[in-house]
Amino acid sequence: MPEPRQTPGLVRVLGAWSAVAVVVGTVIGSGIFLVPKAMTEKVGCVPAVFAVWVVGGLLSLFGALSYAELAGAMPRAGGEYVYLGEAYGPLWGFLYGWSLTFVAKSGSVATLATAFFYYLANFCPKLEQPFYKVHLPIGPEGGPLEIRYGQVLAVGVIGLLALVNYLGVRLGGGVQVTVTLVKVGLLAAIIAIGLGSGRGSLANYHSTVPAIGGLTGFFAALVAALWAYDGWNNLGMLASEIKQPQRNLPLALTLGTAAVMVIYLAANAAYFYILPASAVASSNRVAAEMMRRVLGEHGASAVSIAAMVSIFAALNGSILSATRVPYAMACDGFFFRAVGYVHPKRHTPAVSILLLGVWASLLVFSGRYEQLFTYVIFASWIFYGMTAAAVVVLRRKRPDLYRPYRTIGYPIVPILFVLGASGVVVSTLLNSPRESLLGLVLILGGLPFFRYWQGQKK
Repeated sequence: MPEPRQTPGLVRVLGAWSAVAVVVGTVIGSGIFLVPKAMTEKVGCVPAVFAVWVVGGLLSLFGALSYAELAGAMPRAGGEYVYLGEAYGPLWGFLYGWSLTFVAKSGSVATLATAFFYYLANFCPKLEQPFYKVHLPIGPEGGPLEIRYGQVLAVGVIGLLALVNYLGVRLGGGVQVTVTLVKVGLLAAIIAIGLGSGRGSLANYHSTVPAIGGLTGFFAALVAALWAYDGWNNLGMLASEIKQPQRNLPLALTLGTAAVMVIYLAANAAYFYILPASAVASSNRVAAEMMRRVLGEHGASAVSIAAMVSIFAALNGSILSATRVPYAMACDGFFFRAVGYVHPKRHTPAVSILLLGVWASLLVFSGRYEQLFTYVIFASWIFYGMTAAAVVVLRRKRPDLYRPYRTIGYPIVPILFVLGASGVVVSTLLNSPRESLLGLVLILGGLPFFRYWQGQKK
């Protein structure tokens, strides 16, 4: 077996369980607590909601199976940045890394940190109060910008996890395993309490609400489900720090994604056992409403704690993995040279961690993170589809490439994922044309920088 190419400065210290924890812990954030409402509003009946969860899970699993071949063949830091560059040229890898660093992942980290303080505000309402106002037209709708106590807390959480991951990848991985185990345990308890309470009704599974319905409603609900499934692809970004990557990367991608799918279906079974479709469609916090009906206000408070633990794990996994992309770009000469610095003792990309932490914190204070995140969904799924298609492209372009794992069901599985990604892209473009096109503009804004760094390399 050929020795996997190692990225200079990084060390392989994360085992199989750490890799699985990155997948499960990063995927399961706040989505499972929020998106059932939007999905029910779109499709209108409970069987259709479950169908969307299954299709979204299978689509994610097909993506994971496709990515597993690429990760096993190219176990280097950077994930899609590496795969897209190898298949289509450095420009495509750069555009992906550019969008991830400044929009997609930084916006996601800011969104998760803000969601963390919103759940904590259930116990401390003062967090939602503003304490300072910037009297400049930089706030929502051109008004003044208000700074809330909770935003300071959110930035503190980002800073804490950035420090943890700076201190060492082994420490960051250990935190990820621990918090993910706690998260899964809490979710399992919520599911068991809901299904075992005896306070629900099987008739709820046949309840309906007025909805868009049809293929349009199904795809709109699928976009929401895929947002809840998003994050399974992050593991490849950490490939230079995974032990036995040619075995553990494919294993963790497939096992982790399948585990998330099972957890999501079980959670929805508990929600709809206690709540009819009308209650799910009218509740912004479905899990809290379910637990309120079973255990009262103490149950709703328990869900807030579970949500905070879930978000904390997703935040740590995002910072742990995403910081390897700008680092890999810098190592290849396509980003600021300092970002390629690795701490000589801690073996972590210190400057890259600092960059993502500071930029995500600025987005928290700006209040524009959700807007940016919406903008980039369209382009992100273009990149996901192109990455899965890279399995087919590289089979032809690089038949000599050592592939310890080959995608099960090739070429049907990657093609089905590409078709699914195309459906998401078209649906997003039709439903949010302005945001989609603005997202493309943001990403294409990286072209002048690519040309500059390309010239520097020459």
